[in-house]
Amino acid sequence: MRPFSYLRARSPAEAAALAAQVEGARFIAGGTNLLDLMKLDIETPTHLIDVNGLALERIEATPEGGLKIGALVRNTDLAADSRVRKDYALLSRALLAGASGQLRNRATTAGNLLQRTRCPYFYDTNQPCNKRMPGSGCSAIGGFSRPLGILGVSDACIATHPSDMAVAMRALDAQIETVRPDGTTRTIAIADFHRLPGNTPNIETALAVNELITAVTLPPPLGGTHIYQKVRDRASYAFALISVGAVIQADGSGRVALGGVAHKPWRVEAAEAAMSKGATAVSEQLLAGAKTTEQNAFKLTLVERTLASVMAQSRAQA
Repeated sequence: MRPFSYLRARSPAEAAALAAQVEGARFIAGGTNLLDLMKLDIETPTHLIDVNGLALERIEATPEGGLKIGALVRNTDLAADSRVRKDYALLSRALLAGASGQLRNRATTAGNLLQRTRCPYFYDTNQPCNKRMPGSGCSAIGGFSRPLGILGVSDACIATHPSDMAVAMRALDAQIETVRPDGTTRTIAIADFHRLPGNTPNIETALAVNELITAVTLPPPLGGTHIYQKVRDRASYAFALISVGAVIQADGSGRVALGGVAHKPWRVEAAEAAMSKGATAVSEQLLAGAKTTEQNAFKLTLVERTLASVMAQSRAQA
C-alpha cells in the first residue's frame, strides 16, 4: 500500500471542499471496497477524507411519504429497519443477499452504490484493463467471460456492476442527493447515476469530481409483492450471475430490474408493459440488443427462467 495522508471532515460541504484542495483525494467510510483496492495497488489515493463523523446515518420519513436514507447508514441497519422491511421489502432482501454479515455491518449506503464495476481482470494488474488504465485494452474480451455483461457492453469493457442493493434501488426509482465542493447540492435519479462503459469505462457514475453523496431518497411505497432472486455459483458471498428484483401487483403489473448483466443495474420500463403476457414477453424486451460471448450466452435463458420463477412466486404469494 502506498503512503497517503488522512483527515476527518466535520460536515458534508467541508468534506467536498477539502477533497477539491488535494489532487487524488478520496472519501472513505466503511472502506470495504476501497481499502481492498488500495492493498492491490489498483486504487492509489494520495489523501483520504474520513466521512464517518458527518451525522448521515439516519433513516427518516419524507413529507411525500417516502424514506430518506443517510449516506452512512450501514447495510445491516438498513436491511433491518422496520419501515424498509414492511414497505420496501425488495431493498431489504437485496441487501441480505449481498456480501457477508461482517461486510454488511461496515458497508454504507453510499459506498454500496459506488462499488467499482469490475471483473477478474480488473483485479489482476498484470493484465490490460481499460478501467484501471484507459486505452490499455480489455482482457475479458476474448478471455474468461462467463460471469460478465451481456447488455450495454462495449468494445472497451464487458464488466458488470456487483451491487445487489443498487438493483433494488433501480426498481424502486430512488433519488441520490449530493453536495459539490462549492457547496451546491443536486439530486440524481438512480436511472442516470450509473453509466454504461462506452469508450470510458473508467468513469462509472454521473458524479462530478469530489462530489459527495449525502442521502438516498425512496418514493412512497409501491405495495405489491417484493421479490429478489439471485442466481450465483455458490450459495453465499458471491456476485450474481444474474439477479431479478421485482415489485409485482395483484393484477400482474409491476417493475423489474436485473443485476449481473450490465455495467449498471438494468431496467427497461417499456418491457414492464408486457408483464401480463409472461416472462418470455418481458425478457424479449429486457434482453433486446444483448451481445453475448460463447461463455456467457447461457445468461439469456437464465434471465427468462429466473424471471418466470419470480412471477410464479408472486402469483403464489398473492
